[in-house]
Amino acid sequence: MAINFERALGVHQHTLGIRAKRTEMLASNIANADTPHYNARDISFSDALAAAKSGKQFSLDKTDTRHFSMQSDMQPGIKFRQPNQPDTGDGNTVDVQVERNLFMQNAMEYQASLSFLNSKISSLTKAIKGQ
Repeated sequence: MAINFERALGVHQHTLGIRAKRTEMLASNIANADTPHYNARDISFSDALAAAKSGKQFSLDKTDTRHFSMQSDMQPGIKFRQPNQPDTGDGNTVDVQVERNLFMQNAMEYQASLSFLNSKISSLTKAIKGQ
């Protein structure tokens, strides 16, 4: 009998990848806190998870035959964050304290997803060994 990893691992395999991408994005926001006209970005977890589970890629729709076929570098669920503070004159929308808090929260959620995935793999290993 073959093991269906999609069913065995559940949603945890997708959440781990999304959390890793969000970590990179939040780190990029923190690194660019002093970059003029930098817009803070974040991932809508529910949108990204739905796209990951369905296997869909983000692409631009052509509404006319004369339009070019384009692929966007923006992944599903990525959005620009609305700033909580007034513009300081440089056009940067990064609030370092908010980004750090979100980074720490995402790190804890990443660890939780990793623990769940590790538990699933451990259970599969025990089942295979007959323990």
